Amino acid sequence: MEAGMDLLHHSGIQATHYLQASYPGSQDWFLFISFAADLRNTFFVLFPIWFHLCETVGIKLIWVAVIGDWLNLVFKWILFGQRPYWWVHETGFYHNTSAPAIQQFPVTCETGPGSPSGHAMGSAGVYYVTVTAILSIIQGNKQPSWKHRFLQTALWAAFWAIQVGVCLSRVFIAAHFPHQVVAGVLSGMLVAESFQRIHSIYNASLQRYMATTLFLFSFALGFYLLLKLLGVDLLWTLEKAKRWCENPEWVHLDTTPFAGLLRNLGILFGLGLALNSPMYMESCRGKPGQQLSFRLSCIVASLLILHLFDSFKPPAKVELLFYLLSFCKSAAVPLAAAALVPYCVSQLLSQQDKKVV
Repeated sequence: MEAGMDLLHHSGIQATHYLQASYPGSQDWFLFISFAADLRNTFFVLFPIWFHLCETVGIKLIWVAVIGDWLNLVFKWILFGQRPYWWVHETGFYHNTSAPAIQQFPVTCETGPGSPSGHAMGSAGVYYVTVTAILSIIQGNKQPSWKHRFLQTALWAAFWAIQVGVCLSRVFIAAHFPHQVVAGVLSGMLVAESFQRIHSIYNASLQRYMATTLFLFSFALGFYLLLKLLGVDLLWTLEKAKRWCENPEWVHLDTTPFAGLLRNLGILFGLGLALNSPMYMESCRGKPGQQLSFRLSCIVASLLILHLFDSFKPPAKVELLFYLLSFCKSAAVPLAAAALVPYCVSQLLSQQDKKVV
């Protein structure tokens, strides 16, 4: 088993070495793709756009992203996946030959286990929802035509082009092995497809959101503590990241498993607060929500406000404080985009209407 995994990892190292040696001029492009595939962009960019264009799609995006990333964390704790940038230094596979030279980048040194790839899984889930939503909206109740089939082919081709780009970028920067990104894509699509049949998320109460958030956190924490009692250290990758990362400044606390967990749970909890708030009911569900100008104004204002939110970086000196502030910051994102901003925009538009009258 170990010999087989060594061969699999070796082939992955060869793939990384080939990409870095053959396409050095594509470094900035690969780094951009890896940045764009981060779930942060789903929450700060895609969610406010989709939510105000088609509310159900925005809600589904959040659930798919959060549940998918939570499952990714559980899978990583079970599979104990290596990462190329440290495996190549620790393995005995190259005891008779020199190991291939692997270049590192500022986004290489993630601190969690490597399998399956979180970027690939998140990207696949989010864009699967996006493609199926666009096709569903355009088709409606009409019979499929050649134009719809052409659009369907084009969108799925774009979907797979994005996934291939994400996978190549993660292999290029030595953050993942090829089998890890493939597993991530397949897992993300399965999560997104499963939510095609779950309709209770669109009218879930605040109690449901709170219960789901508490369950996801309790399960992850309980699983961590149980394995720790059994002598299994689930944070074993943090020490490897600190040891083998070329630049200590590239090891960030926000890439640790619990940082990602609390960040995503904050997003889910904040969405529950927003959708069950009087501000949301008065604006998005009220008369203003039926106006295109209102929805477009909400998109622009939300993107600006969330850009300011994203610029705030919680202090990382005290871990517990960092996790708490990360949760609160994340909760503020959907709360602002789905409740506070629409309410303020509706008030401004109503004031303008009164002045006109």
